[in-house]
Amino acid sequence: MLIRKSEGWEIPEREVTPEAVYWNRRQILQSAGLLAASSLVGQPKPLYPAVKNEEFTVPAASLTPDWAASGYNNFYEFDPNGKETVKDLVDKFVISPWQIQVSGLVKEPQMYDLDDLLKKLPLQERVYRFRCVERWAMVVPWTGFPLASLIKLLEPKASAKYLRFVTASRPSEMPGMKKAPYPWPYFEGLRMDEAMHPLTMVVTGMYGKPLPKQNGAPVRIVTPWKYGYKSIKSIVNIEFRTSEPPTFWNKLISSEYGFYSNVEPKKPHPRWSQAVEQMIPTMERRPTMQYNGYEKFVAGMYNGKEF
Repeated sequence: MLIRKSEGWEIPEREVTPEAVYWNRRQILQSAGLLAASSLVGQPKPLYPAVKNEEFTVPAASLTPDWAASGYNNFYEFDPNGKETVKDLVDKFVISPWQIQVSGLVKEPQMYDLDDLLKKLPLQERVYRFRCVERWAMVVPWTGFPLASLIKLLEPKASAKYLRFVTASRPSEMPGMKKAPYPWPYFEGLRMDEAMHPLTMVVTGMYGKPLPKQNGAPVRIVTPWKYGYKSIKSIVNIEFRTSEPPTFWNKLISSEYGFYSNVEPKKPHPRWSQAVEQMIPTMERRPTMQYNGYEKFVAGMYNGKEF
């Protein structure tokens, strides 16, 4: 008799968008432009939709509608002043081909083609909570693979203790960069154990389709127990380091944004209480959960002060 051990992050199927609605394969393939190709014998299997990983889901929640999650975004490189306008400003952003420079303390520093990496790292879907420091929150089905899988593939040296990530910097394609006098490009970082944690994900899609440009296409990081700005978008550089890397918002306003930026309801941001969150699109208010609901799985990495 097979007994399946609960991991604690499961969500009953009945509490997610009905399968008949969400997993309409024909509709998904049409929206991804893959319907015709999928019917041809000998063609490669489409990347999307990916197989769902039932161990990485969210208890007692339902999915945020696709239109809401792809239409409400912070992406300052396109618009530093608006969220609902970002989707209208991304058309000129070129996401294919896409390369990622891997540098620092790694076996072979080099430029990697994203398509080549995807051939080596099978995709899966995971449903995660997503929490912004501005208090809005979503529940999103992301498609991607564990960051740990990529790290193992890249073979970092034993002296590498941190990762630094950098976003694309193209003012001619990203109009917000000309409007905001920030130290572009955007940059973020993780400690190695955070990067290797099973929850940390390299994301290339959502809702069974390739990642929209406004959500960080073609590749981003998602760390669901941290505030959203830690989940850096449109990555072009990954550097392995011995020392803690500076991060964008911490460098700008260190009193408001720490390196770790773990979700902590008892630690208010100077401009936003973190005790409650507002669910997109209804703005329903809910109590904020410690580590965004992932306390059981990540609290052991911290001593209670890393926020």
